[in-house]
Amino acid sequence: MLIVDDADIAELNRRYLGREGPTNVIAFAMGEGQFAELNPHLLGDVVVSRQTALREAAEHGLEPEEHFLRLVIHGILHLKGYDHEQGGEPARVMEELTERLLAQAMKEE
Repeated sequence: MLIVDDADIAELNRRYLGREGPTNVIAFAMGEGQFAELNPHLLGDVVVSRQTALREAAEHGLEPEEHFLRLVIHGILHLKGYDHEQGGEPARVMEELTERLLAQAMKEE
């Protein structure tokens, strides 16, 4: 996992996803691409923007630590093949799983 600022995640967003501006989390799956066979057990990298995470937490009245953990879980779910980009049922399933895993993680602290 990598924690970056908005400028860094905006550059990753532009370079690898063709999107402009910062985002809260990006996941880079290691099971895809040129070197996927090197370590098939490695899921990949999750990159979180500290600035965006803090801003979103403040905007929605969330605890920053909890929202940060939510973003990490969200990124890991992307690495496991979950996707919400098209909306609908896959997005609903991913959102529900994210919140369920977050609740379990917060209970265990």
